[in-house]
Amino acid sequence: MSKVETKIFDPAEYLDDSASIAACLTDALESDDPAFVADALGVVARARGMSEVAREAGVSREILYRALSADGNPEFATILKVMRALGLQLSAAPLTPEKVA
Repeated sequence: MSKVETKIFDPAEYLDDSASIAACLTDALESDDPAFVADALGVVARARGMSEVAREAGVSREILYRALSADGNPEFATILKVMRALGLQLSAAPLTPEKVA
């Protein structure tokens, strides 16, 4: 039998434009899982360059890595700073469309 060489999948390699980044974060937000959202934001930050994102967000790279891991629990202010550093914004939408009278 020949050995099959495998490579660990890194989603950050595929987040190379604003549309794919927005889709990734939208899916994460729709999961309602705070750890998954933080991890997805960390993946996006790695795709853009963690050092640059940390600098623009005004936090250290080490703290950002820790906060945006699957085990992290970032403050909401950190989330907002990272979103702004990534050139993204959070928005709200109703869960169900309102009926027009």
